[in-house]
Amino acid sequence: MEEELLGSGSSKSKISQIFTRLSQWYQGVVDRTVPWRKARWFFAFLLLMGFMARIIIAQGWYIITYALGIYHLNLFIAFLTPKIDPAMDFDAEDNGPELPTRANEEFRPFIRRLPEFKFWYSVTKSTIIGVICTFFDCFNIPVFWPILVMYFITLFCITMKRQIKHMIKYKYLPFTHGKPKYQANEIGEVQSM
Repeated sequence: MEEELLGSGSSKSKISQIFTRLSQWYQGVVDRTVPWRKARWFFAFLLLMGFMARIIIAQGWYIITYALGIYHLNLFIAFLTPKIDPAMDFDAEDNGPELPTRANEEFRPFIRRLPEFKFWYSVTKSTIIGVICTFFDCFNIPVFWPILVMYFITLFCITMKRQIKHMIKYKYLPFTHGKPKYQANEIGEVQSM
């Protein structure tokens, strides 16, 4: 009896080791892609184009496409949103958010709620899951796809309008071009470039 338990335990540990090694290999592959931003996004674009070609050729799975579009829209909004919402960041006197208002104030880079790498990783993973879903007929629910397209466009416009208003209200841009560079002039004063 004990031998049977030990035997089954060792097979579980071997399976566990295999999954551990496989997950370590996978994480290593993902980690090696970090420096290649353009190549990663090109791959994600090709994957999305392959998904769209599959949908157009198969003439179905519009619900999967709509769900994928909504998920990608949510990821994009999180990518454009600051990690700390200025609407919730009030100083002690409740005078409003503490953001730099002049060029000579402290430089604070834009920190995203969803970093670029996680954005790419989520887009790629969800697109692969979407492609896999298109191979199962149970997900091919018949719908009138023009309604889904119009609803998605309306949702996109409303969401982006709200995001742009938020950006204008709190005076931030979701892109940081780098820390300002300073150059000393002849007198020894430091001027911003």
